[in-house]
Amino acid sequence: MKVGIGFDVHPLKKGIPLYLGGVKIPSDRGLKGHSDGDALLHAVIDALLGAAGKGDKGKYFPDTDPALKGISSVKLLAETMRITKAKVVNIDCIMFAEKPRLSKYYGKIQAKLAALLKLKKTAVSVKATRPEGLGLAGSGIGCFCACLIK
Repeated sequence: MKVGIGFDVHPLKKGIPLYLGGVKIPSDRGLKGHSDGDALLHAVIDALLGAAGKGDKGKYFPDTDPALKGISSVKLLAETMRITKAKVVNIDCIMFAEKPRLSKYYGKIQAKLAALLKLKKTAVSVKATRPEGLGLAGSGIGCFCACLIK
């Protein structure tokens, strides 16, 4: 058994879609990134790579690669699963965002992550907290993920 921890953060930008955990969240602002900006999936990817001793997402998915411009992070996660060959036991994720309020999307995100990782929903924990005016307040979303693999 091995444990990994991942973190990612992206700034919010008007006029682009917001994806978290592979789920499109209704919002007038999305996460700006080289890919689709899904900070939650990026944190999951880094946690899996770390647990497997494979480095970080920048090693495999550099933001300088034009072939990855706008790519779905769901595809990056699938490639990460191929790279790590890991059997995921469980994941625990937390999103750090002022807006939008994310609690009503926990179930959808949990179900999507469970499907992507081939886990039971009970092996996926998803939660969020608000910075309450500190740090990222209103300007971005940060996500952490811890995972256990065999």
